[in-house]
Amino acid sequence: MDENYPVKNEEEDNWDLIVSPKSSLLELNLREVWNYRDLILLFTKRDIISQYKQTILGPLWLIIQPILSTVFFTVIFGWFAKFKTGEIPYAIYTLSGLTIWNFFSTSLSKSSSVFLSNAGIFGKVYFPRLTVPISIVLSNAISFIIQFIVLLCLLFIYTYFKDFNWQPNIKLFFLLPFILIIFAFYGMGLGLIASALTTKYRDLSFLISFMLQFILYFSSVVFPLDGFAGKFQLLFNLNPLTHIVKLFRAIMISTEMPDPKWIIYSITIGIITLLLGILIFNKIEKSFMDTI
Repeated sequence: MDENYPVKNEEEDNWDLIVSPKSSLLELNLREVWNYRDLILLFTKRDIISQYKQTILGPLWLIIQPILSTVFFTVIFGWFAKFKTGEIPYAIYTLSGLTIWNFFSTSLSKSSSVFLSNAGIFGKVYFPRLTVPISIVLSNAISFIIQFIVLLCLLFIYTYFKDFNWQPNIKLFFLLPFILIIFAFYGMGLGLIASALTTKYRDLSFLISFMLQFILYFSSVVFPLDGFAGKFQLLFNLNPLTHIVKLFRAIMISTEMPDPKWIIYSITIGIITLLLGILIFNKIEKSFMDTI
């Protein structure tokens, strides 16, 4: 027998990981994502640390930022524009909206640059790409918890020092994680769509922050929309984010509950947005390295 003849080494076929193309664009492969849970936690820790690295105040910005935004919007819309919020102090009305809005807007803006920000890693080693946007949502969930505590502190301050009659809707408190999940659907879904599109059209990355500011004012976050003329109400209602913000505020400070049919509408649009985001993300994932 020729000694140079290539002999198949069966040990070489015992691969730990076999990477195969996805059979469907909507394929999530959650089991594989779960197997990489340590990597998700590592990315989550990286996101939190990198966000406040080389800052003097560090994570304190998680508290300072919503407080400064609340003061700004209270002065502009509460004092000068004279928007009415009923028995609810304007600062509480604004911070309750910003607390849940910041979770959505930060998830969207960070997810929108997943491909461009991680091109160096994606091009060198295989791992489920969805681990990155999932870690972004998780890191923002931690930020949400901190800002939620700030909101609770403000509510206690107004209750004991300003005689505010705070009556949270305790029976619906179990819906808070559900609200967070729906906003995660929107933030991650829209972020994945934007991330896929920005690999070809970089202009979109400049428009995202502008669009978020625009949507903020039409989602009942910093001022109520109920006082506007009736013909505009349908346009406001078509914005699905409005009803989730209203539901969060109804639980925290017992404002008027949104119509259940609009809640169902918001949930449906949220699920569609996430599925569309995953579909486009999976499609672009195969070829984005050739584009960027």
